[in-house]
Amino acid sequence: MKKYFAISILLLFFGYNALAQGRGVKIGYIDMEYILQNVPDYTEAKNQLEQKAEKWKQDIEAKKVEIAKLKDALRTERALLTKELIEEREEEIKFQENELIEFQQKKFGPNGDLITQKAVLVKPIQDQVFTAVQDIAELKKYDFIFDKSSDLTMLFSAKRHDISDQVIRAITRAERREQLSKKELKEQEKKEYQEDVEDENPALAARKKALEEKKAARDKMMEDRKLAAEAKKKEADDKRKAAAEAREAKKNGTVPASDKSTDKPAGETAKTVSDSTATANPNSKEAKAAARAKLIEDRKKALEDKKKKILEDREAAKKAKEDKKTETKTE
Repeated sequence: MKKYFAISILLLFFGYNALAQGRGVKIGYIDMEYILQNVPDYTEAKNQLEQKAEKWKQDIEAKKVEIAKLKDALRTERALLTKELIEEREEEIKFQENELIEFQQKKFGPNGDLITQKAVLVKPIQDQVFTAVQDIAELKKYDFIFDKSSDLTMLFSAKRHDISDQVIRAITRAERREQLSKKELKEQEKKEYQEDVEDENPALAARKKALEEKKAARDKMMEDRKLAAEAKKKEADDKRKAAAEAREAKKNGTVPASDKSTDKPAGETAKTVSDSTATANPNSKEAKAAARAKLIEDRKKALEDKKKKILEDREAAKKAKEDKKTETKTE
């Protein structure tokens, strides 16, 4: 309660000073846990530490299983052992249990490896956050910036006062600058300035986003129109080409190039040519030859079909006869 009272007095004091200077109090806050989750370096190191902790847990479970086996063996063999052997076994079990407790404290205790390595892991990120917060507070004239995830209880915090994303952006910017050339650095600074302006003026950012969406929709519409026009032009060209080939074929008594098929066998290609020629000039010598060839082919096919049917009927009759004999013998 004293802590909250002291903070309230502090806020009132600085608020009064700010009002005396003709401006309101500017307050912001950060969420350290959120920032840590969104910093790539910390996330990677945290995953490695979690893998270590999982390995330690597995070692602890294996040790517990080993101790349980020793206890079961002693319980089973107690009646067959001397007093000295029983005491020796009990001492061994006690030693193993103490070792397990020490290992657990060393890895997961209040001052264990997990807590220590977490602190080492967080320290560089905390320093970067502190530097970024100082820069943002100085640049944008903040009077207070709190850490939401600290011991300080914040009963309510409006999202518009959250500068966590600005801190993350400041950290990632610093990392990017180290890898940029002078020209790229200048362009990056220009981009960062624009982002900062948008942070200060949400209406401007919304207007810019609406303009970008409108431009993207307009570009898409123009692209669709262009593709439709190209498709229509190609279709018209194909129709003109096909009509020209048809006229040329009718004039010369040949097959248009668009109707030729390179995938068909020679016999089928010749038949197609004959049929097309016959269609073009029914009274020509080629047309009569084609008609005669077609008639012969149809007769040949009809004879083959008739022969096939006779063989099938004969086979069916033979099978029926054999089935009848089989039935007679069975009776």
